[in-house]
Amino acid sequence: MTDVPSALPPIELLHVDEHVVVANKPSGLLVHRGWDDDDDVAMFRVRDMLGGQHVHPLHRLDRGTSGALAFARTKEAASTMARAFEDGAVGKRYLALVRGMAPERGVIDYAIQKAEDGPRVPAVTDFELVAHSSVDRCSLVCAMPRTGRLHQIRRHLRHINHPLVGDVKHGSGAINRHYRAQYNLHRLALHAFELAFDHPMTKERVVVRAPMPDDLGLALDALGLPREVS
Repeated sequence: MTDVPSALPPIELLHVDEHVVVANKPSGLLVHRGWDDDDDVAMFRVRDMLGGQHVHPLHRLDRGTSGALAFARTKEAASTMARAFEDGAVGKRYLALVRGMAPERGVIDYAIQKAEDGPRVPAVTDFELVAHSSVDRCSLVCAMPRTGRLHQIRRHLRHINHPLVGDVKHGSGAINRHYRAQYNLHRLALHAFELAFDHPMTKERVVVRAPMPDDLGLALDALGLPREVS
Protein backbone atom coordinates (compact mmCIF):
# COMPACT_ATOMS: atom_id res chain seq x y z
CA MET A 1 0.00 0.00 0.00
CA THR A 2 1.08 3.59 -0.57
CA ASP A 3 0.15 7.01 0.80
CA VAL A 4 -0.99 8.09 -2.70
CA PRO A 5 -4.69 7.96 -3.64
CA SER A 6 -5.59 6.13 -6.86
CA ALA A 7 -7.69 8.92 -8.43
CA LEU A 8 -6.49 12.52 -8.41
CA PRO A 9 -9.03 15.35 -8.11
CA PRO A 10 -8.63 18.60 -10.08
CA ILE A 11 -6.31 21.32 -8.83
CA GLU A 12 -7.81 24.58 -7.56
CA LEU A 13 -6.27 28.04 -7.91
CA LEU A 14 -6.53 29.92 -4.61
CA HIS A 15 -4.66 33.12 -5.50
CA VAL A 16 -3.79 34.51 -8.93
CA ASP A 17 -2.09 37.79 -9.82
CA GLU A 18 0.42 38.90 -12.45
CA HIS A 19 3.39 37.57 -10.49
CA VAL A 20 2.31 34.79 -8.12
CA VAL A 21 -0.13 31.88 -8.20
CA VAL A 22 -1.06 29.68 -5.24
CA ALA A 23 -2.79 26.37 -5.95
CA ASN A 24 -4.43 23.78 -3.70
CA LYS A 25 -2.49 20.64 -4.62
CA PRO A 26 -4.33 17.34 -4.10
CA SER A 27 -2.64 14.45 -2.35
CA GLY A 28 -0.96 12.12 -4.83
CA LEU A 29 0.12 14.79 -7.31
CA LEU A 30 3.81 15.54 -7.83
CA VAL A 31 4.89 19.20 -7.88
CA HIS A 32 6.98 18.70 -11.04
CA ARG A 33 8.30 15.91 -13.21
CA GLY A 34 10.57 13.43 -11.48
CA TRP A 35 12.57 10.43 -12.55
CA ASP A 36 9.48 8.76 -14.02
CA ASP A 37 8.70 11.71 -16.38
CA ASP A 38 5.08 11.89 -15.21
CA ASP A 39 3.14 14.38 -17.35
CA ASP A 40 0.37 14.87 -14.78
CA VAL A 41 2.09 17.16 -12.29
CA ALA A 42 0.98 20.29 -10.44
CA MET A 43 3.26 22.60 -12.42
CA PHE A 44 1.78 21.48 -15.76
CA ARG A 45 -1.79 21.67 -14.48
CA VAL A 46 -1.29 25.25 -13.28
CA ARG A 47 0.48 26.16 -16.54
CA ASP A 48 -2.44 24.85 -18.57
CA MET A 49 -4.99 26.69 -16.41
CA LEU A 50 -3.09 29.92 -17.15
CA GLY A 51 -3.25 29.42 -20.90
CA GLY A 52 0.11 27.73 -21.30
CA GLN A 53 2.20 30.33 -19.46
CA HIS A 54 5.31 28.86 -17.81
CA VAL A 55 5.25 28.86 -14.01
CA HIS A 56 8.09 28.18 -11.60
CA PRO A 57 7.40 26.22 -8.38
CA LEU A 58 8.72 28.19 -5.40
CA HIS A 59 8.82 25.32 -2.90
CA ARG A 60 7.83 21.68 -2.73
CA LEU A 61 5.18 19.58 -1.09
CA ASP A 62 5.61 15.83 -0.76
CA ARG A 63 3.52 13.85 -3.22
CA GLY A 64 1.21 12.64 -0.45
CA THR A 65 0.76 16.11 1.08
CA SER A 66 -2.12 18.32 -0.05
CA GLY A 67 -2.51 22.06 0.23
CA ALA A 68 -1.14 25.49 -0.63
CA LEU A 69 1.61 25.44 -3.26
CA ALA A 70 3.08 28.67 -4.67
CA PHE A 71 4.35 29.35 -8.19
CA ALA A 72 6.00 32.41 -9.73
CA ARG A 73 4.83 33.75 -13.08
CA THR A 74 7.78 36.12 -13.64
CA LYS A 75 11.55 35.91 -13.20
CA GLU A 76 11.48 38.84 -10.79
CA ALA A 77 8.90 37.16 -8.58
CA ALA A 78 10.79 33.86 -8.70
CA SER A 79 14.03 35.48 -7.54
CA THR A 80 12.44 37.52 -4.75
CA MET A 81 10.27 34.68 -3.48
CA ALA A 82 13.13 32.18 -3.59
CA ARG A 83 15.08 34.42 -1.20
CA ALA A 84 12.03 34.78 1.05
CA PHE A 85 11.64 31.00 1.33
CA GLU A 86 15.38 30.57 1.92
CA ASP A 87 15.38 33.26 4.63
CA GLY A 88 12.38 31.78 6.44
CA ALA A 89 10.22 34.82 5.69
CA VAL A 90 7.33 32.72 4.36
CA GLY A 91 4.89 31.43 6.96
CA LYS A 92 3.76 27.83 6.46
CA ARG A 93 1.16 26.06 8.58
CA TYR A 94 0.13 22.43 8.25
CA LEU A 95 -2.58 20.31 9.81
CA ALA A 96 -1.27 16.86 10.73
CA LEU A 97 -3.16 13.84 12.07
CA VAL A 98 -0.76 11.95 14.32
CA ARG A 99 -0.78 8.81 16.42
CA GLY A 100 -1.20 9.21 20.17
CA MET A 101 -2.05 12.05 22.52
CA ALA A 102 0.24 14.90 21.47
CA PRO A 103 1.30 17.57 24.01
CA GLU A 104 -0.12 21.10 23.99
CA ARG A 105 2.85 22.57 22.12
CA GLY A 106 6.53 22.12 21.52
CA VAL A 107 9.61 22.90 19.46
CA ILE A 108 11.32 20.04 17.64
CA ASP A 109 14.96 21.04 17.13
CA TYR A 110 16.46 17.95 15.53
CA ALA A 111 18.96 17.86 12.70
CA ILE A 112 18.03 15.59 9.81
CA GLN A 113 19.79 14.33 6.71
CA LYS A 114 19.27 16.03 3.37
CA ALA A 115 19.74 12.63 1.74
CA GLU A 116 19.68 9.07 3.04
CA ASP A 117 23.48 8.93 3.36
CA GLY A 118 24.22 12.66 3.65
CA PRO A 119 25.27 14.83 6.60
CA ARG A 120 22.71 16.09 9.08
CA VAL A 121 21.58 19.70 8.75
CA PRO A 122 19.70 21.91 11.25
CA ALA A 123 15.91 21.55 11.17
CA VAL A 124 13.32 23.13 13.47
CA THR A 125 9.54 22.66 13.62
CA ASP A 126 7.11 24.33 16.03
CA PHE A 127 3.83 22.59 16.74
CA GLU A 128 0.62 23.23 18.67
CA LEU A 129 -2.14 20.82 19.61
CA VAL A 130 -5.45 21.49 17.88
CA ALA A 131 -7.45 18.67 19.50
CA HIS A 132 -7.33 15.12 20.79
CA SER A 133 -9.81 12.72 19.23
CA SER A 134 -12.56 11.41 21.50
CA VAL A 135 -13.03 8.43 19.16
CA ASP A 136 -9.53 7.02 18.63
CA ARG A 137 -6.08 7.45 20.11
CA CYS A 138 -4.85 10.24 17.84
CA SER A 139 -4.38 14.00 17.72
CA LEU A 140 -4.65 16.83 15.25
CA VAL A 141 -1.69 19.21 15.46
CA CYS A 142 -0.70 22.41 13.68
CA ALA A 143 2.92 22.14 12.49
CA MET A 144 4.94 25.22 11.56
CA PRO A 145 8.35 24.41 10.07
CA ARG A 146 11.04 27.08 10.42
CA THR A 147 13.29 25.27 7.94
CA GLY A 148 12.44 23.38 4.77
CA ARG A 149 14.18 20.01 4.85
CA LEU A 150 13.07 16.92 2.96
CA HIS A 151 10.18 15.21 4.78
CA GLN A 152 10.90 17.51 7.74
CA ILE A 153 7.48 17.46 9.41
CA ARG A 154 7.12 13.72 8.87
CA ARG A 155 10.54 12.95 10.30
CA HIS A 156 10.18 15.37 13.21
CA LEU A 157 6.81 14.00 14.27
CA ARG A 158 8.21 10.49 14.18
CA HIS A 159 11.15 11.71 16.30
CA ILE A 160 8.75 12.72 19.12
CA ASN A 161 6.87 9.41 18.82
CA HIS A 162 3.78 10.92 17.19
CA PRO A 163 4.14 9.74 13.58
CA LEU A 164 1.76 10.91 10.90
CA VAL A 165 -1.15 8.65 10.08
CA GLY A 166 -0.79 7.32 6.54
CA ASP A 167 2.98 7.80 6.41
CA VAL A 168 4.28 4.66 4.72
CA LYS A 169 7.96 5.58 5.06
CA HIS A 170 8.15 7.21 8.49
CA GLY A 171 5.03 5.91 10.21
CA SER A 172 3.53 2.65 11.47
CA GLY A 173 2.18 0.03 9.08
CA ALA A 174 -0.26 -1.32 11.67
CA ILE A 175 -1.61 2.15 12.43
CA ASN A 176 -1.94 2.96 8.74
CA ARG A 177 -3.89 -0.25 8.11
CA HIS A 178 -6.19 0.55 11.04
CA TYR A 179 -7.04 4.00 9.66
CA ARG A 180 -7.56 2.64 6.16
CA ALA A 181 -9.98 0.01 7.44
CA GLN A 182 -11.82 2.08 10.06
CA TYR A 183 -11.83 5.57 8.52
CA ASN A 184 -11.22 4.96 4.79
CA LEU A 185 -8.07 7.09 5.01
CA HIS A 186 -5.82 6.09 2.12
CA ARG A 187 -3.42 9.03 2.06
CA LEU A 188 -0.80 10.87 4.06
CA ALA A 189 -2.64 12.83 6.76
CA LEU A 190 -0.80 16.12 6.18
CA HIS A 191 -2.37 19.25 4.68
CA ALA A 192 -0.62 22.59 4.06
CA PHE A 193 -3.54 24.81 4.99
CA GLU A 194 -1.89 28.25 5.10
CA LEU A 195 0.83 30.11 3.24
CA ALA A 196 1.73 33.71 4.19
CA PHE A 197 4.26 35.88 2.38
CA ASP A 198 5.15 39.45 1.45
CA HIS A 199 4.15 40.00 -2.16
CA PRO A 200 7.35 40.20 -4.25
CA MET A 201 6.25 43.43 -5.96
CA THR A 202 3.78 45.27 -3.70
CA LYS A 203 5.34 44.05 -0.41
CA GLU A 204 1.84 43.66 1.03
CA ARG A 205 1.34 40.61 3.22
CA VAL A 206 -0.60 37.89 1.42
CA VAL A 207 -2.25 35.10 3.40
CA VAL A 208 -3.70 32.19 1.42
CA ARG A 209 -5.69 29.35 2.97
CA ALA A 210 -6.28 26.00 1.30
CA PRO A 211 -9.59 24.25 2.15
CA MET A 212 -9.28 20.76 3.58
CA PRO A 213 -10.05 18.10 0.94
CA ASP A 214 -12.60 15.40 1.68
CA ASP A 215 -10.08 12.56 1.33
CA LEU A 216 -8.69 13.72 4.69
CA GLY A 217 -11.57 15.83 5.97
CA LEU A 218 -14.09 12.98 6.12
CA ALA A 219 -11.72 10.99 8.32
CA LEU A 220 -11.32 14.01 10.62
CA ASP A 221 -15.11 14.32 10.77
CA ALA A 222 -15.41 10.68 11.83
CA LEU A 223 -12.73 11.21 14.48
CA GLY A 224 -14.51 14.26 15.90
CA LEU A 225 -11.69 16.57 14.84
CA PRO A 226 -12.00 19.97 13.12
CA ARG A 227 -11.13 20.56 9.49
CA GLU A 228 -10.01 24.15 10.13
CA VAL A 229 -8.19 26.21 12.73
CA SER A 230 -8.03 29.97 13.24
